[in-house]
Amino acid sequence: MFKTLYCKLAAVLVGLFCVIGVLYILLTLYTTRMYFQEVNQKLNRTLAQHLVSEKILMKDGRVDEAAIQDIFHMLMIVNPGIEVYLLDPNGRILAFSAPPGKVKRQKVSLKPLKRFLEGTSSFPVLGDDPRDPELEKVFSAAPISVKGNIQGYVYVILGGEEFDTVAQMIRGSYIIRLSVWAAAGGLLFALLASLLLFNRMTQRLRRLTTAMETFRQREFSEPPAFLSRFRADSGNEIDRLGSIFMHMADRIVLQIKELKKVDTLRRELVTNIAHDLRTPLTSLQGYLETLLLKEGGLTTEEQRNYLTTAIKRSEQLGKLVSELFELAKLDSPDVQVRFESFSLDELIRDILQKFQLTAGKKKVKLQTNVAENLPLAFADIGLIERVLDNLIENALRYTPEDGSITVTAVPGNERTTVRVSDTGSGIQPEDIPHLFDRYYRMSKSRPDSSGGSGLGLVIVKRILELHGSDIQVKSAINIGTTFTFTLSAYTTQS
Repeated sequence: MFKTLYCKLAAVLVGLFCVIGVLYILLTLYTTRMYFQEVNQKLNRTLAQHLVSEKILMKDGRVDEAAIQDIFHMLMIVNPGIEVYLLDPNGRILAFSAPPGKVKRQKVSLKPLKRFLEGTSSFPVLGDDPRDPELEKVFSAAPISVKGNIQGYVYVILGGEEFDTVAQMIRGSYIIRLSVWAAAGGLLFALLASLLLFNRMTQRLRRLTTAMETFRQREFSEPPAFLSRFRADSGNEIDRLGSIFMHMADRIVLQIKELKKVDTLRRELVTNIAHDLRTPLTSLQGYLETLLLKEGGLTTEEQRNYLTTAIKRSEQLGKLVSELFELAKLDSPDVQVRFESFSLDELIRDILQKFQLTAGKKKVKLQTNVAENLPLAFADIGLIERVLDNLIENALRYTPEDGSITVTAVPGNERTTVRVSDTGSGIQPEDIPHLFDRYYRMSKSRPDSSGGSGLGLVIVKRILELHGSDIQVKSAINIGTTFTFTLSAYTTQS
């Protein structure tokens, strides 16, 4: 029942109002009682003095019983709630107007009487109640003097037993009853208004909670439509919370879609890689099994051809595995790029020299076009060598006989532009946007597409990303392809 925020707030509010209501009623009763006592004492402060001046209550230290009875009779008619006590100079009670057996004290403290008579204390001044040893009440007092000598005191209790209890005060005072009922009514109205206000204030929060629950039940596939009603620029915290949740929900939906897409592409990549691995493995296994089955029945030339083919398939398999490990290493967050200065011109010439034999067999011309004032490059020489290796090897694969491959390096303001161009078969326009996507399998329209895993260009892009560079591609069918990237030039501040 009290699991929701509204129920908890309502319970706390009801408890708080009950406590405040009780405290308010108690405070009202206390202040009213004190106010009545103060007013009563102020209005009757001279009552005892009038009684002393009207009658001679004591003569030669003895009580005048007739005078006392006259006063008691008169006060019983005028105000039955008033009690009159005649005290000796030490505060001992000599006579009283209360019924027999009601008076519990034998003596009254004179300190409150002296403060009252001195007039230095603020009202109400409370004195001992002869009827109750533990209570104090407002009073009026006057000394009985004969020739300057105090013979005793007239001690008048003004409240009697009329307001001794709270219930008697409430029953006996219309103002108190009205105040209590007004306080209770006001608190009840404030409570109901507060509950209604809390319900209104938490309504949007409940709707937001419902929206989150709906979003979860839909497996985070579609955010609730009404979330657009929340505004981030509003000063309301719930509005800001709703807006944040809306952006978070949109982000989650987008990420889940991307994860599903990546998962699908990953499955396709695994399938493609498995196919690429299975092809050379099957071929390698087939040639080796043939050699075993036909042992002694094959000529030396046939054996050599089988072994040569098996070695090629083994090299192809090893290269594919090597590229997979290399790409995994480059994707690792712990990969380190060792920047250093080196001659890009010499690196290009060394790499072309390495491919001269392969290019000569395919009758493809390798050439460079490097500016004379080319500055030193500032990069990881091993990784850049890998970039050029992959680009040139890729160009050799798709460049026919009598074609050419040109590596160009042009200096710029702070970066050097490198281009690898070929006169090969070109790339289909629909394949270019996905050329560096590791999950993409290019169309079979390019001739001589065997022998490549498709990971070489992915490795190239990842290495250049680690160098803060990008790669662009321009291609035309049966004309050729150009890959372009930039490298930082070495300066004294590098």
